[in-house]
Amino acid sequence: MPVFDPIASAATRISEAREPAFVHVDDSNVAKQKLAAYMKRRGRPPNVLIYLMDDVGWGDMGCYGGGVAVGAPTPQFDRLAAQGLRLTSCYSEPTCSPSRATLLTGRVPNRHGLHRPPMYGEPGGLQGEVTIAELLGQAGYTTQAVGKWHVGENEASQPQHVGFDDFYGFLSVSDMYSEWRDPQFFPEIVYSAARTEWIKNMPFNRCFVHAKKGAAAENVEEVTIPVLSLLDEKWCAYSTAFIERMASEKKPWLLYHCTRGAHFDNYPHEKFLAKSPARHPYKDTLLELDDIIGRLTATLKATGQLEDTLIFISSDNGPHMETWPDAAYTPFRCAKGSTWEGGVRVPGILVWPGMIDAGRVSDGIFDFNDILPTLMGLAGQPERVPTDRFIDGVDQSSFLLAPDGLSNRKYHYYWLMTTFSGLRCGEYKMLLSSTSDDATDAFGTGGFTGILQRHTYPKLYNLYLDPKETHNYLTRKLSYMEAFQVGMRDHLGTFRRFPAKRVMGMAADARN
Repeated sequence: MPVFDPIASAATRISEAREPAFVHVDDSNVAKQKLAAYMKRRGRPPNVLIYLMDDVGWGDMGCYGGGVAVGAPTPQFDRLAAQGLRLTSCYSEPTCSPSRATLLTGRVPNRHGLHRPPMYGEPGGLQGEVTIAELLGQAGYTTQAVGKWHVGENEASQPQHVGFDDFYGFLSVSDMYSEWRDPQFFPEIVYSAARTEWIKNMPFNRCFVHAKKGAAAENVEEVTIPVLSLLDEKWCAYSTAFIERMASEKKPWLLYHCTRGAHFDNYPHEKFLAKSPARHPYKDTLLELDDIIGRLTATLKATGQLEDTLIFISSDNGPHMETWPDAAYTPFRCAKGSTWEGGVRVPGILVWPGMIDAGRVSDGIFDFNDILPTLMGLAGQPERVPTDRFIDGVDQSSFLLAPDGLSNRKYHYYWLMTTFSGLRCGEYKMLLSSTSDDATDAFGTGGFTGILQRHTYPKLYNLYLDPKETHNYLTRKLSYMEAFQVGMRDHLGTFRRFPAKRVMGMAADARN
C-alpha cells in the first residue's frame, strides 16, 4: 500500500456544514480504544488547559530552534514538547482577535466576523457565536477564562456571557492600557492634560476585571504600567488556585489561560528583569511565560490531575515586527498581520501523559479551528458540534492519540481580513493575494505596513524546499493546479449557503 499523501488523497465530507476531513481508519480505531479505556479507568472526560500566549513566534522556544540560541532559554516549553506532540505546521490567523475567535468557535474569520482586532472599546465581538466554553459547559465542564480576552468588549461578547463560568483578566489588549502612559512612546499625551483626559474618556475599560457567569464584570484594578508588569503573575496565581480547587471536584474543567506577554510593550516583572541572556524586555518576558507554564503543570502534577489533562500551548499569531526589537522571532517570511508563513505559523504543543505519545513531532496541518471539534470528540460529545452554521474545524482526536497519527486536515485556508488569500495542501502553498512586505516608510517592516496585493497569477511555494516563500514555483508545477482549484472552489462555495459575517467597522452587518 502506498504511503498516505494529503495531496493525492480525498477528504470525506460528513455534513454540508462541516469541513471535509481525512478518515484514517486505523488511527481512528486506536483513538476510540484509548478513549474508551480512559473513560472506563477515570469515569469522566479529560480536563483541558489551553495556554495561549500573545505575539510569541514560531522560533522563540528552544524546541523550535530558538531558546538559548535567541537569548531566552525555555526549559519548561522544551520539556513539555518532549513529553507530547510538537506541531511544526500549527496555524493561527494573521492577528490576535481573529485567531482567538477562531479557536473558540471553530470558524474562520469570514464566518465569525472578527476580521481584525477591535480597538479602544470598538463594538463587535463574539455575540451570536457558539464557543467551546458553551459546548463543554453543556457537557458538564466547569469553564474558566483567565487573562487577555480581546474578542469583544461589548457586554454580549464578554466571556461570562459566551459560556465561561468565571473570568479574571482584561477585555482588550496590553498596549491599549500602557502606550499612552509611557512618555517614550506618547510624550504628546503624557505631557498634555487635555489629551490624557481625552484618552480616559474613550469607551474602553482601563481596568482588568472579574466576572461571574451571567453577571456584569466588576473592576479589579486600573492597568497602569506598574500593574501591567504584574499581570501575568496575578493571572498565574488565579489559574493555579483554580486548578487546586478543581482537584476535589468531580466535574471535568476547561481552563483558557491567555497571557499578557509577550505583546508590546513589555515591562518585565522584576523577578525576570534583565535575567535573560539577551537582557531585553521581550526575552525577559519570554522567561516568565516559560516559568508560568512550568508552574501550572507542576500544580497539575501536585494535585494528581496531570494525567487527566490535555494541554495545548500556542501563540495567537507571529511576531509583531513593527515594534522590533520588542518582538518575537520567526524563521519564516514576514510577520503578524500577513498570510505569509511568518504571520500565521505558530508553535503548537499538545501534551496528555499516557494518551499522547511522548517525543512525537509532526508536520501534519493543525488549525486553531480544529480545537472545537477535537475537544468535543475527546469529551465524547461530538454530536454537540453546531449544525446550524458552518464549522471549519475538523476533529483531530485520532491525530493526537494514535502512535504516529496522521492529520485529518487536507487544507489550511489563509484569510486576510475579508480577502481569501490562499491555501496549503501538503508541502505546497498557493497564494492569490497577500500583504506586500517591502515597505520603506516604516520603522519596522511587518504585516501591518504593506499593501494588499492581488497577484496576476497565483503563486505556488514548496514550503519544504522554500520555507521563506521566495521562489514562485507555479509554472514548473502546473499539475498541482487541480488540487488547489478544487479546494478553493469547495471552500468559497460554502459561503453561498453560509454567508460571511461582519461584526466590526462601518460595513458591519446591521443584524449584529
